[in-house]
Amino acid sequence: MKRLIWIGCLSYFLIGLAHVVLGSVLPVILEHYGREYSAGGQLIFAQFAGFLGGVMFSPWLNRRIGKKGTLLLALAALFVAESVYTLLPPWEWMYVTGIVAGFGFGMIEAVIGTIIIAGVTHQTAVAMSRLEVFFGVGAMLMPLLASGMIHFGWWRWSFLAVALFALITFICWVKGSFGALDAMLKARDINIQQPKQPKVPVYHKGQKRTLVMFVAFFFLYVGVEMSLANFMPSMLIEKMSMDKAGAALSVTFFWIAMSTGRLFAGYIAEKIRYRSYVLISCLAALFLFTLFPFTNQVWSAFAVITLLGLFMSGIFSITLVFANKLMPGTEESTTSILIASGGVGGAVLPLIIGWSMDHLAVNQTASMLAVFSVGLFLLSIAAFRVQHRYDQVGSSSSAIELTNP
Repeated sequence: MKRLIWIGCLSYFLIGLAHVVLGSVLPVILEHYGREYSAGGQLIFAQFAGFLGGVMFSPWLNRRIGKKGTLLLALAALFVAESVYTLLPPWEWMYVTGIVAGFGFGMIEAVIGTIIIAGVTHQTAVAMSRLEVFFGVGAMLMPLLASGMIHFGWWRWSFLAVALFALITFICWVKGSFGALDAMLKARDINIQQPKQPKVPVYHKGQKRTLVMFVAFFFLYVGVEMSLANFMPSMLIEKMSMDKAGAALSVTFFWIAMSTGRLFAGYIAEKIRYRSYVLISCLAALFLFTLFPFTNQVWSAFAVITLLGLFMSGIFSITLVFANKLMPGTEESTTSILIASGGVGGAVLPLIIGWSMDHLAVNQTASMLAVFSVGLFLLSIAAFRVQHRYDQVGSSSSAIELTNP
């Protein structure tokens, strides 16, 4: 299991690189192609549409070619897409490339998330936080690398770096052996050719309501995170007239804080309970997003960005574990659905932010992120109340068992 977790961490490092490479060089790409911010939002939309497709197709491919085969296919798709990005094809082909890239890293995230949540029963939040730390490190290093490459005029090679790392990860999965776990990774569903078998409902009525709540939460959270990560440099350029290389470093500060926070997020969440962790994190994020439009100096903007990374660091992984714990027995479907809903948010909200960057003042765009974070906070309150109600039901059941031995 340890070896599997570590190669999972390696894969999450890769998708951290892939998630933010486009946003890190987006201002330069738009300048190169002579496009506006709306076109940048459309490109991010295309990438996350592919992400959604990768997440949704991953359970189907898992059953037919096994989890390892699915991962290898996803890594190959990501390698090809990032290589094409490097060539700077005609603008219309950038959309197609974005779909393929998103398909690759979306599928990787869904498959590995399912393996860890279903397979690690003790301190699941700690295991997921470890993966998210490596995601954060990748997302932290890529803007730093891109900033240097932008400075020297080599920005297109940022995509090649991701492509090469995808190739290395592909080789590691091909060569890797996990002992008894190999059978699980290669297993296929032997019943896929028997469609007449009755399908057992996965969610009961109460779980369906809970699932809808978490779907909305992930839609907003991933949309906000991706909007921030992809348009943060552009916002700082418009807001404070920063140079492109310096603005790209803002994403590095964000992900440094993210990675640092994720080192402790799992332990803190296990200590204070998932519901409290998510609620406090969303409240802090709401306060900081509200504060951001009022920052007028580079140091104050970077301070708010760093604190945002710190307080948002564990929201995704802890909420994913939180949701699965509230709906036991549905790990594979719940993980895929929630990551997919995040993919939709990651596509739709940046599209809105890209439009607003062209048509509204930059502070108005930043205020839109604060409005989205209000929704996150309200949903975190609802999730808190759901777990509280579940706990009360559990306590009542335990009391009945004790009085009726």
